[in-house]
Amino acid sequence: MRYYKKTGGRTLMKIVHKSYAAMLTVLAVLLAGCGNAGSSVTTPADKVENFSITLRHTQVKDTQQKRLAMLQDVVKATESEVPGLKIELDGVEDTVNRDTKLKAEMATGSPPKIFDLFGGTDTRNYVKADRLLELTPILQELGLRERFISLDEFTVDGKVYGLPMAGYVEGVYYNKAIFRKLSLSVPGTWEEFLGVCEQLKKSGYTPLALASKEGWAPMMTANYMWVRLAGADSVAGFVDGSFKWNDPQVIEAFTKYDSLFRQGYMQPNSLSFKYFEQAEQLMSGSAAMMVDGSWANTPLIDPRISKIAGDVGFFPFPDMNGHGDGLIMGGYSNGYGFSKELNERQLSAVKQFIKEMYNDNMQKRQLLEEGMLPSMKLTDLSGVKPVIQEILNAANKAKGVFPAYDAIVQQKVKEAAERGIQEQIGGKTAPGRMLETVQGVQEAANQTKPK
Repeated sequence: MRYYKKTGGRTLMKIVHKSYAAMLTVLAVLLAGCGNAGSSVTTPADKVENFSITLRHTQVKDTQQKRLAMLQDVVKATESEVPGLKIELDGVEDTVNRDTKLKAEMATGSPPKIFDLFGGTDTRNYVKADRLLELTPILQELGLRERFISLDEFTVDGKVYGLPMAGYVEGVYYNKAIFRKLSLSVPGTWEEFLGVCEQLKKSGYTPLALASKEGWAPMMTANYMWVRLAGADSVAGFVDGSFKWNDPQVIEAFTKYDSLFRQGYMQPNSLSFKYFEQAEQLMSGSAAMMVDGSWANTPLIDPRISKIAGDVGFFPFPDMNGHGDGLIMGGYSNGYGFSKELNERQLSAVKQFIKEMYNDNMQKRQLLEEGMLPSMKLTDLSGVKPVIQEILNAANKAKGVFPAYDAIVQQKVKEAAERGIQEQIGGKTAPGRMLETVQGVQEAANQTKPK
């Protein structure tokens, strides 16, 4: 505004300056009025009120650093899109979060705003306690409702309350180099499996790596075995009373499991090993096989820590001539849930987090970098590691999929079963007697009405 006519000297100059000041005032008012009407003008940073939310995650192990880095990228992207937002990361070990910390927070109504959530029973219990945010309308709003492969484990009465991060499949990982050296073939039956174990033992290898200090780890193999013999309906049958833990086929499964120890196919001191040490036995070459879930892919395929990164293979647990032959254990149990207690700004942060976390780019990145099976429908699966392709092929060829028992039974039953198998491994009880105890806990849990 340096241009004006030189008539009237300073008087005219004052008038122009006053007019300019008035115009700036009007312009400022107009811009303020348009700020919420979709214009590109935003509230100045110093006018935005800062706020924070806590995000509970379980990526705390050294082998989960890539996964943590991906989460941190999602957090940064979310913060950049929500003015004033700061997301505080709270890392807690998975079992501690699920069985202790989150459960206590739910009881008091004080969970984090975003948290690692297990599907199935956990989700149903927290919905009954009225602690979880219903996501059905949010998924519709974001156009994500049909993008997930399955939301069943996070769905209660037709409404969605959690979102799975990835799928999982459980089976047998093995060292291909050892199998080649000994001219072993992948076993498809129980008899073939025992034959492979015997040959490995004679050759100086531990046939099956196992860490039993946490009871859920040995229960993976037992879960497979009783479903192979009794069928996939057995687990739901424990809860509705149509099946019992001490039915003959379940006892047979745990007896066969016990024989794996007595024949020396698993190390006798497995109770002293923590879960992560199970994979270390396979990666070091001292053990030839390991029953585990696809979440274990991360360290196995990392050449920096795994001696068998290029030689790790996967096959479904062998058939046992029972009702559950041909099925594969898997599902979509691990994901994120959200507190029901959110104000408007916190809700906007949650929606943005969902947008940044659940998309093709992140799902493909998880698959390629971590070997995490996608929970969303991806059309491009190029570039995956060979063992990941073997897992996907096994899942595609299976006659059906059944979830792990701990996604269905009550918490007290889960604890009794895990404690029982540890006692069995330690030689303190026999399979039949142990399963009678678990059945007693099951019957008591079935009679307890949920609050």
